Amino acid sequence: MVTRKIILASASPWRRKILTDAGVSFTVEESGYKENMSLKLPPHELAKKLALGKALAVARKHSDAIVIGADTLIVHKKKILGKPKTRLLAKAMLESLSGATHTIITGFAIADSRTREHVSKSVSTEVTFKKLSSRQIDEYVKTGEPLRAAGGYAIQDGGSKLIKGIKGDYDNVAGLPMKELLAELKRFERKVMHTPPKKQAARGN
Repeated sequence: MVTRKIILASASPWRRKILTDAGVSFTVEESGYKENMSLKLPPHELAKKLALGKALAVARKHSDAIVIGADTLIVHKKKILGKPKTRLLAKAMLESLSGATHTIITGFAIADSRTREHVSKSVSTEVTFKKLSSRQIDEYVKTGEPLRAAGGYAIQDGGSKLIKGIKGDYDNVAGLPMKELLAELKRFERKVMHTPPKKQAARGN
């Protein structure tokens, strides 16, 4: 059977890696969708809306493709944390997260450009930070990595050293909850070729 074209509407190298490790055959196309973070929606609904907006923006450009969109939010003390624009803001974010637990919410959407059917869902994971010293925070901020990631850290890279524990799906923290995504792809009754996910290396606290 011929597998239909699957497009990931994201340039995120982490989402691309998750899909690749799961054995899904896909291409990448940035959506160009402009996110509106000021919408008065609960975080779960906002994540789903943004993910769907990205998926539909790409689906409109294709006549026969299945498009995956995703958006990840970090919620702490009832506030959504975006990417810090300065090192000072990054330091403040990390100080707030230090020793505390926050929630990662990833919304994902699948749009079928042929049938115009679409679905969107969200998954949440709790992440607990170690108690960080000012020196630890300063050293991490100096790497420049916090400025490129929502919440001021990237768990896939140097930010992993800041984590005490995770309750939920690690892939969701990295930007794409594969278990739920594959289940929804099957609902579209399409043959998605995949192999068993690679075993991840043990992550210490």
